[in-house]
Amino acid sequence: MPNGGQTAWADGPVPIGVLIPGSKTDKGWMESAYDGMLESEAKYGNRIKVTYIENVAMGDMEQALTTLAAKNPLVIAAAGQAEAATLKVAKRFGHVKFAVVGGARADANNVSIYDVRQAEIAYVAGAAAAMLSKHGAVSYVGGMQIPAIVNAGKEFGLGARSVNPDIKYFESYTGNFDDVAKAKEATLAAIAQGADIHYNILNLGVRGMEQAAREKGTHMIGSYSNRCGTDPLYIAYSITGTGYILSYAIDQFVAGTWEAGFKPFGLMAGPKASNMVVCQPTPSITAKIDEIKKDLIAGKIQTLGS
Repeated sequence: MPNGGQTAWADGPVPIGVLIPGSKTDKGWMESAYDGMLESEAKYGNRIKVTYIENVAMGDMEQALTTLAAKNPLVIAAAGQAEAATLKVAKRFGHVKFAVVGGARADANNVSIYDVRQAEIAYVAGAAAAMLSKHGAVSYVGGMQIPAIVNAGKEFGLGARSVNPDIKYFESYTGNFDDVAKAKEATLAAIAQGADIHYNILNLGVRGMEQAAREKGTHMIGSYSNRCGTDPLYIAYSITGTGYILSYAIDQFVAGTWEAGFKPFGLMAGPKASNMVVCQPTPSITAKIDEIKKDLIAGKIQTLGS
């Protein structure tokens, strides 16, 4: 089968399957991925036909991917927690191309792994949080305690300390990206110790962090999309363009240029892939963030794996 969708499916729309493990309305990773899917549908019109499955539990991912692989020559898993299941299913569907948005390095001749470099932008978010904090204390709440999520938390703390070595940093994990109650509990605990700027890698669990921050009058740095001006609770956003990367996978497949292997994105891939936006920055904050981004791109600052 040819590498690209146009050649193989010249007589009809290219079928594409998308797995969105969480909720497409989570204000975060999953919603960004869903938005990217919609943008691709608008771009290609009737040249592609996308089928997607959302809200899939870890134990059900293999079955969901199998369902998509049975009917689509390209299957995109829109989150790193689906990587293991994707690699397993890919072995059984050698004629299907698979892509993982947010995966680590892997060796499979029909799988492309896209590293969003989330730990890298978390470092910048930590620096921004330190500059925005009035109390000299910031917090991070992650979902599953897996390497990518833990690395982002560590880098957030390191970024904060690069600006203020004396800053207090509180890091915790709920064990579940969607647990609202645990996210609220963790955020309230950090607030009780002085934290006034909060960052997270959660899905629906972010609603618990929002509840805590609203109740206590603290603020948040959002993720994935720039929504400055839509909610005063959020004073900055780190951009991890999961939707942009999902669209990239579709573009490559339709164009016939899709390739298996590992591809890093992050800051070096441009602001649609990764960026840091402070909603009402001072000139000094803007200058510092620009300096940090340049140093990361140049390799002067090294971060943990994403």
